[in-house]
Amino acid sequence: MNTLLWILAGFIAYSLLATLLRTRGILPEYVRVQGPLMTVHTRRGRELLDRLATPKRFWRAWSNIGLGIALVIMVGTFVLLVYQAVFILNNPPAPTQVNQPQNFLVIPGVNDFLPLSVAPEILFGLLVGLVVHEGGHGVLSRVEGIDVESMGIVLLTILPVGAFVEPSEESQRRADRGGKSRMFAAGVTNNFAVTLVAFALLFGPVIGSISVAPGVAVSGAYAGSPADVAGIASGDRVTAIEGTPVNTTQELDAALLDAEDQTISVEVDGEQTVSVARELVVAGSVAGNPANLTVESDDDPIRVTAVNGTAVSTLAEFQAAVGDSRFARLDTSAGERTIPVGAYITNIAVDQPLFNATNTTEPLIITSLGGERIASSTDLQEALDRTEPGQTVPVEVYQDGSVQTYDVTLAENPQDGNGFLGVNIFQGTSGLLLTDFGTQEYPAGTYLSLLGGDGGDESGGVASALSGSPLQLVYVSLLLPLASVVIGIPNFPGFTGDIINFYQVGGPFGFLGGGVFLLANLLFWTAWINLQLGLFNCIPGYPLDGGRILRTAAEAVVSRLPVDDRHTMVRTITTSIGLTMLASLLLMIFGPTVLGG
Repeated sequence: MNTLLWILAGFIAYSLLATLLRTRGILPEYVRVQGPLMTVHTRRGRELLDRLATPKRFWRAWSNIGLGIALVIMVGTFVLLVYQAVFILNNPPAPTQVNQPQNFLVIPGVNDFLPLSVAPEILFGLLVGLVVHEGGHGVLSRVEGIDVESMGIVLLTILPVGAFVEPSEESQRRADRGGKSRMFAAGVTNNFAVTLVAFALLFGPVIGSISVAPGVAVSGAYAGSPADVAGIASGDRVTAIEGTPVNTTQELDAALLDAEDQTISVEVDGEQTVSVARELVVAGSVAGNPANLTVESDDDPIRVTAVNGTAVSTLAEFQAAVGDSRFARLDTSAGERTIPVGAYITNIAVDQPLFNATNTTEPLIITSLGGERIASSTDLQEALDRTEPGQTVPVEVYQDGSVQTYDVTLAENPQDGNGFLGVNIFQGTSGLLLTDFGTQEYPAGTYLSLLGGDGGDESGGVASALSGSPLQLVYVSLLLPLASVVIGIPNFPGFTGDIINFYQVGGPFGFLGGGVFLLANLLFWTAWINLQLGLFNCIPGYPLDGGRILRTAAEAVVSRLPVDDRHTMVRTITTSIGLTMLASLLLMIFGPTVLGG
């Protein structure tokens, strides 16, 4: 049984037990049960709401702003969800990790993108969000003269997950529509305000107090690779090779190429030195590669022992053995292979330079560009960096057993402004990821840049393309927990666990030391959760705030129409929209699994 089923079973068992205790009168009157939710009510604290509600003009102006925002989001949400539902019905998407039902739950450990390590920060953000949300309802209730029956806390089984304010139904009926609308909108207004404050602090002084630590961050080592055998693992930083400091992947690769000995000295975290016995291995492969080699992530790598009859143990020796030859005979632990040597192109975009010249989107291997010999993806990227948009260069390719040369007019690379082919390039040589070391880089600088910080030289083109205005930073931050799916880098859980080793502290909050990372995590997840709460509550469906605002808006419109049974018309409008929203949500959550499976 998977984790989600265990949790659902626990919720059901708890709900049955709590209901049984309630029906037998064992639970006190101030404790109420609704499924796995338990609410504890009190009439204390209403005096505090009265004091907070004193500046009535301020709170009305504040909630009017929030009401306008909520109405815009309500309309946008309705259109988006209906469009998404129609799209799913007409084109059922295949089930993916993103659209699995459990990933719509904000539960760490159940949601694939929210690890258990961030549960305390998410719970904190949720508590803040629910307290300010319900507090907003309470304050505006008193501003508009609506009595508050009770206040209290909400428990999910035994976990406190928020607070609530219970306005009097009779007082609500007596209040004018504008007052009720402001009261309903106050919660989401406060959630959006918390989001803005948290992001402002995060993008400003907090991220300004964090910088990338020296060295190349390691997210892991390929199984059986020299680095793996030497004990270099996730959370380490490679800071020097044979005494040469390295801070970027390019510097690491250059230092490895310059190191002549098979066994090299590697400095880790600036304080520990390990010996790495290099050997040339195939750490990864693309389907359909000309060597017909397949490498799975959990398998020991395939070893390359000789090229064209020359023994090799490093990438430098591989390059020397290949020379200017377009083909190479490899002696591997999986047998002998003969391959064309070049940069493997996995995809060619339509209407882009290489497609316009070759009229094909099928995979191919580039063996020369602009007269320069291309033996790997690195060679191709370096050659393109020396070109300009509009330049026409000869490109030699190998495809379907033959070599041809095309004149290609380059476009402009949107990331760096250099020449652009419009292709996806597989890292390595001829569809094989060859390495004599075997570490995988963690994009520490990229994450810091995406959060508005200084990621240094290793921040990458993704950060340059996505970071920018404050609104853009907010948008990108919301995507970071889904980074592996959206922007092709590992998901970002925050500054937790081994990840902290990739950063150092200084700047305005440097005096907090490691506490800066905790503060950054709290701000990140508080902003993330509060925005989700605000957007979700704007859905125009009862009992959400958006549904309540919809009802008051419908009453205001219908009251001006020459209709006899206005109550029935209002109910018809709100029920129809609410059911449409419910059906759209269910389709979004379960449609890919049910229809696309």
